[in-house]
This record gives sequence, structure tokens and C-alpha cells, in this order.
Amino acid sequence: MNDRLAAAGEGVGGPRLWLAAAAIGAVFGVFALRLFQLQIVEGALLSEQSERNSIRTLRLEAPRGDILDREGRVLATTRPAFSLEVLPSELRRPERTFRALGQLLDEDPERLEARLGHPRGRARFQPVRLASDLPFEELARVETHRYALPGVLTDVSPRREYLDGDLFAHVLGTIGEIRAEQLEKPEYEGYSSGDVIGQSGLEAVLETRLRGEDGGRNVVVDVAGREVDLLDEVEPVAGSPVRLTLDLDLQRAAVEGFAPERPEDPEKLGALVALDPRTGDVLALVSRPSFDPNAFAGGVDTATWRGLMHDERKPLQDRAIAGQYPPGSTYKAIVAAAALEEGVTSKVSRVFCPGSFWFGGRRYGCWRKEGHGSVDVHAALVRSCDVYFYEMGTRLGIDRLAFYAKAFGLGHPTGIALPEEKGGLVPSSEWKKRRFGVPWYPGETVSAAIGQGYNLLTPLQLAVAYAAIANGGHLVKPRLVMPDLPPGVTEEPASFVSEVPVKPENLAIVRSGLMGVVEEPGGTGARGRVPGVQVAGKTGTAQVAGLQHFEGLDESKIPIKFRDHAWFVAFAPVENAEIVVAVLAEHGGHGGSAAAPIAQKVMARYFEKKAEREGLLQAGTQAPVPAAAADEGTVPARPEARTAHLESEAAHARP
Repeated sequence: MNDRLAAAGEGVGGPRLWLAAAAIGAVFGVFALRLFQLQIVEGALLSEQSERNSIRTLRLEAPRGDILDREGRVLATTRPAFSLEVLPSELRRPERTFRALGQLLDEDPERLEARLGHPRGRARFQPVRLASDLPFEELARVETHRYALPGVLTDVSPRREYLDGDLFAHVLGTIGEIRAEQLEKPEYEGYSSGDVIGQSGLEAVLETRLRGEDGGRNVVVDVAGREVDLLDEVEPVAGSPVRLTLDLDLQRAAVEGFAPERPEDPEKLGALVALDPRTGDVLALVSRPSFDPNAFAGGVDTATWRGLMHDERKPLQDRAIAGQYPPGSTYKAIVAAAALEEGVTSKVSRVFCPGSFWFGGRRYGCWRKEGHGSVDVHAALVRSCDVYFYEMGTRLGIDRLAFYAKAFGLGHPTGIALPEEKGGLVPSSEWKKRRFGVPWYPGETVSAAIGQGYNLLTPLQLAVAYAAIANGGHLVKPRLVMPDLPPGVTEEPASFVSEVPVKPENLAIVRSGLMGVVEEPGGTGARGRVPGVQVAGKTGTAQVAGLQHFEGLDESKIPIKFRDHAWFVAFAPVENAEIVVAVLAEHGGHGGSAAAPIAQKVMARYFEKKAEREGLLQAGTQAPVPAAAADEGTVPARPEARTAHLESEAAHARP
């Protein structure tokens, strides 16, 4: 009987025992495989994650150094900016979290979730930034509800801020994340991916001075990634401040000059350069239209970048140093200096202007169809007589003319501490042979003598050339950064690049003619006058293209892109000049009416400030105003330009 029971049990229980044993074996097999994966396959990764989940090193980004104007007023600084981040590994209920964040930030939850993406592996343990530079109200709302939002973090980091928006955009430049190709360059040794650097303008040029030194913090975090203790911390060191030669008040006055006269009109295009001819200090450097560099501080968005790139007005181009234009009649001062120095004319020599000039069987007209009659060099400059300078150009020849133009700093970069400066073009017979493989024709010199033809230069070059006329023949190098002087030294001696090969007495003749342009009746630059100050200057109207099919049309009927460029270059006081201003009003028409009033605003503001300083000194008060004084963001009233007749200078004929 026992044998029968044993046999029966064996028949019933045997398969069950085998199934149970197999199931237990399978479970242990899964455990073994998982253990093998964790220990062997993913052991190194999990070990690293375990360490990083216990001690985390955080980088503390250093604030960039402040950029100040010449009086110590802040133009660019660094402020704290708060950002919103999520740690994917800690998100418990993502849909609910993003729905709540959408309400707190007034954003579309789906867009926020799309910014997170689908991080895998190690990326799940790295924070993902959803929003930058949160307004304080939004930050407060998020912080209030963070207890109910696991995986949501807020962080603070330094952010660049340009206090005057687009006022100094081209000269200060922009910052941005370092690019892969930049990391390979030796000048960026020590930088790493994600670092923010100067990408253009002075931000790029002065990178090593402005950068500072990053700090760091070691913190203990729990398995959920929350900070529970601080081990140690190294504070970041801010970058060094830099003081520029620029004057905030003059920059504002210049930008005001380019503002439209009526609200419905577009902003005027062009550039302005103001220099101290004694030192080369750049007092104002303006290019319009401009852009807001604050848009680049946290990474420019695609829509903004596309808008800037496709804007036909080219707001990213720095017209002051990279815009190359025919100089028009402003070139006549250089031709006059060359003709006097070479002896092809004199102070008393005269040329008769009947309204046209014939050369090689071709007629070249003067802007004044009825002519100017008999004129000497002084009258030719005052009235901007084309025929006189046609004659001087043919007497000099293109190569002698090119020699003097280059000696005045035209046709090559000035050396200003900004990238992207262009060199312009001063034509010569050798240049044309090399460039086109054909000889120079004498008739081409006729147009070159009035600043047309192949001549191209930048507003900065023209300012440097007129600075040499104003200061007695010293060619200065434009300077943007105030020098670091040793204790007890208050002013650095002027550094001149070279001497212009023109005798002082000949430069004095040119200066006298330029003063007549502004101060004498009939001068084309009367709208550049500054009450109480003698101003010298020259207007110019540079033809953009052949406009024969527009002859007889009112200027308002001509498309803007075909209108002439307007120039005005001036310096004051005539004796012992302190400021030179060069203005280009792109497609502005006539120099006397479009460009001279802009220069007048800047010069008037300069001498207004000078009078204020002298008044303070006479009263026994320290001047200038201390750098710590608050800037109220308003522009004091300026003297209005003296009412004067409009310039009658017209477009020049171009062969």
C-alpha cells in the first residue's frame, strides 16, 4: 500500500516540482543577468553616476568687467539673471509638471516640454534649461510652488547688460557661446565648450581683460540630486573694468542727429566719427541703423538673427569703419594741399570757371551751371568749384595725387582697435594696371580730383585726414581705450603715426578755405556753424551711380537707393582744434543740408560741455562731473543750429 501511494505521489507531484524548480531557476537567471549588466556592462557608468550623485562640482561663472565711457559712466555691465531648469531623472509626473510651469510662466506647456526633448542615459542626470533671464515676478511664482514640482530647479548666473541699448552696439560688440572652431585656436587655450566670450567689437578685442576667472563649488547631493551640504567654494573673480575714450553725451547727440524729422519717417542711414585731433581719442563712433546687443547676451534667437541678416538696411554693418564710399567734394581739401605743396598752384593763382571743363574732347560740368568765374584756392574751397579742382587734378596727375591722399591716411586701415575695418581705395596708375591689366587714362584723373571715380574711403579715414589738416600735419592713430597711466601722470603724450608731407603754411591756406566754407557768406557748410566758435569744414555730395535718367526730377521722386551720399567733415576751433567730426548721411542728398546739421549737434554739445566744465572750475568746483554721478538718461538742451541757407551743391558728373 505504501508503495502504491509513493508511486501515485510520484506521478502527480513530480511535474509540479520540476516546474517550480524551473521557475525559480529562471528568476535567479534574470537576477544573474541583471547583476552581470550592472556590474560588468554598466559598472563604470553607474559608479561614476554614484559618485556624481554624492559630490557635485558646480562652476561659478565670473562676471565680465564693466565698460565705461571717458567720464566713468557705465556702458556695459553684468547683472544676475535667473533661469529655469529641469532635471529629467527627477521628474515624477512630467505632464502635470509642464502644465503647471506653463501656467506659472504664461507659456505653452507643449513648447516647454519640447525644449526638454527626450534625454537618455547620462543626459537624464544633466539639467536642461527651459527659460533664461526670468522676470522677478515669474521667478517668485516658480519658487513659491517648487515644493510641488520635483525636478524643477532655478539657477542664477551673470548676464551681460548694455545700458543704452543700441547706442554703442557696433563699437562694444556682442558676446556669445564659444564656437567649435574657436576652441581650436591658440588664443582660446583654457576655454571649454559652453564658455561665453566676446564675439565682435571691443567685447572680442578686450576679451582677456574683460573675461575674469571662474570659480567653483563642491556640494553634497542626495540620491534625488538635491543639495544637502556645501563642502567648499572658490569665489569667481570679476573681469577688469575698461574705460573708453568715448563720450556718452556726444554719442547721444550724434544718434539724435540721425533720428527722423517726423515720426512716420524712417531713421536716417549713415555714420559719424568724432575725434580729438590732438590725441586721436575717438569721442563718438556711430553707425545707423543699429541693433540691440542685449539680444545676443543670452543667445540670440533664430527669428531675431534672421531679421537682422535679411534687413536690407544692413544694421549689423559698422558703416563708420567698414562702409566704403566715394568722398565727393570732401576730397578737395586733399587735392588743394597736394597742389599747393607741389607748386602747381599758389595762394594767389586763379582759374576761370565758366561752368564746364573740357578735356580729351569731353565736357565735365561744374555743379553751378553758370560757373564761378575767376577763383583762387580759397574761393574754390568755399564755393566747392569743380572746374578749379578738375584743373588741379590734371596738373598733378593721378600718381602724385595718390601719394598725398595716402599720406593723409586714405586708402589703408587706420589701425583702430576694432575688427572688420576696411582699407578703402586710392587709385593710381600702378593699381589700375595690376587690377584690370589696362593703363590709366588722363581723363579718369578729372573725376578722381573731385572724389569720384574709383575713390573709396571710410568715415573714420576721412576724420583722420581732416585731423591732420587741423593739427598742423600730424597723422594720428584713432584710440578707443584710455591708457593706464602711472601714478602722478595725468595725460599721455600724443602718439602720431607720421607727418603729412605738406608745409605748415600750405595747410594754413587749406584751413582758411575750410573755415570760409562754414563761416563766410556763400559757403556750402553754413549749417555747421556753432555760436561762439569758429568752425572749418567741407561739404560733399558723392554720386552713387549714373543718374542721367533722373535728371530734372525732384529729389523726392528719386528712389532712395539711387540718391547721392551726403558728407560733411568739420573741425573746431579753427586754431588749436579740439574736435573733428566726419558725417556720412547715406543716400541723404546734399552735404550742407543732410550731413552738416548732424555734425553741428555733436560740436555744439562738445563746446556746451566745455563751457560747463570751465564754469565749474571758475566757481571752484571740481570738474568734470564725478564718474559716480548718476546718469538720468536725459539729454540736456542744446543750442539750435544757426538758421542758414541750404547748400546749393549739386551732384557731380561722373565719366
